[in-house]
Amino acid sequence: MTNERSPKTLATLGLSRRDFLIVGTIGVAGAVAAPGLSGTVRAADMASPATTAAASYPVVDIAPLASIEPGAQIAFNYPDPDAPAVLLALPGPAAGGIGPDNRLVAFSILCTHKGCPVNYLPERQMFVCPCHWSSFDPAKSGQMIIGQGSQPLPQIQLRVQNGMVQAVGIDGLIYGRHTNIL
Repeated sequence: MTNERSPKTLATLGLSRRDFLIVGTIGVAGAVAAPGLSGTVRAADMASPATTAAASYPVVDIAPLASIEPGAQIAFNYPDPDAPAVLLALPGPAAGGIGPDNRLVAFSILCTHKGCPVNYLPERQMFVCPCHWSSFDPAKSGQMIIGQGSQPLPQIQLRVQNGMVQAVGIDGLIYGRHTNIL
């Protein structure tokens, strides 16, 4: 007589392959859902990294409102020296725009595809990436028109205070970062 145990199989456990997959799927789904079922969900748990850092964005003066001519392109860095951006004075109103006729907007100029600096082409009224030709519309919140970009260009939130145009935050995530504030 031998004391060897025979290996347990699905059949010896009374489970079909289908039953095993159903039970396994339910178990995995339960493990994923369990943290959210505690009854307490904090806003910070649901916020993106770009949103959670919003309270700590710096206020940066860009230019006096009175000095910004139609068609102007003003380069600046936001929210830190390693984040190139541009303020545009568009010919017409824009989503998220400020100032006269809501025509002033600002964006990170790092393409959302591979991080190449985009160029604003005023004759086409769009940003174009010289690396892979992704194109973005600054009048429509930096929405991608064509190309490999994965998201719209991050739009910089602007305000006018005491006649000065200021950067105060960012909608979207700057290319190559886990959070906009380093």
